[in-house]
Amino acid sequence: MADQTQPWAERTVEVSPQPGVGVPPQRDVFRRGVASVGQPRPARTEPFPTVGHGGHGGHDGHDGLWSGDVPAPRRPLSWHLARLRVGGEWSAAGGLFAFVCWGIWAISGRGDLGAPLLTFLLSLLVAAGLFGLSRLLGRVIWERQLGRVRRSARGAHIVTAVFLVGLGVAYLQQTEWVVSAWNWVTGN
Repeated sequence: MADQTQPWAERTVEVSPQPGVGVPPQRDVFRRGVASVGQPRPARTEPFPTVGHGGHGGHDGHDGLWSGDVPAPRRPLSWHLARLRVGGEWSAAGGLFAFVCWGIWAISGRGDLGAPLLTFLLSLLVAAGLFGLSRLLGRVIWERQLGRVRRSARGAHIVTAVFLVGLGVAYLQQTEWVVSAWNWVTGN
């Protein structure tokens, strides 16, 4: 007599091998790629992953979580830093362009490099602040409002790179011989 906990075990049909394949017939109840028709599916043992709606200010006394939400697990610092590095080539390229343009501007000034160096360092500080602001806006808009998961910092790096390229162009626009050469090339 068949096991009563698996009534579908008696109803499976043995499939003969196809000619030329050379695979012997399998007599197991469960075969990879073969579905049993009309049989009950086993119950799912783990729930589908969901994105929490946490951080809504805690107005309902639940510490910012909706009822039924489980707080996200704490991640190590290395995991967060790895996500921040993704897309860093954009910021690095923008920073390199801004540095080269700053160098052209600073050397063309023929003076002390102290003030231009301070200007460049403050500009990099503004770029870092813009990166942080972009990450904050991404967290508020992308994660909390839209319920999406951010897998990298690529958007914030692109925003920072656009700022740094604009900064480099601004340095070049303040360099007299670069402006003269540009006007000569464009015919202005």
